[in-house]
Amino acid sequence: MILVLNGPNLNLLGRREPHVYGSATLDDVGRELAALAEQLGTSVELRQSNHEGQLIDWLHGAAAQGATGVIVNPGGFSHTSVALRDAIAAIDLPVVEVHVSNVHAREGFRHRSLTAGACVGVIAGLGVRGYLLALRYLVETR
Repeated sequence: MILVLNGPNLNLLGRREPHVYGSATLDDVGRELAALAEQLGTSVELRQSNHEGQLIDWLHGAAAQGATGVIVNPGGFSHTSVALRDAIAAIDLPVVEVHVSNVHAREGFRHRSLTAGACVGVIAGLGVRGYLLALRYLVETR
């Protein structure tokens, strides 16, 4: 099972700034991931929280719940959260960071990700397809 964690404001995906993030909702992402996971012989569990501590708790418990990898879209926490970065580094699972928008083509404060350095890779700017690429990577490299 691949755990897919989404941070703050991603519950608004598809409605919040569609010119930046597109029109796909988080439910749409979940359906696409589940379909691909089935093809790849695995499953996904999609979660979202606007609370940093909840994301950290989910990371800490990922392996015990049977996850073999994690896809994380930390949202704004990627630019601000040392605690989330440390939680990613603390677990013994590969983590791929995903951003729907190209953070490097946006405001300067978005160019730096504190969490990225603790991840095996980062996919940014490919829309919600980034989640599917991350899933393929995690399944094909385990």
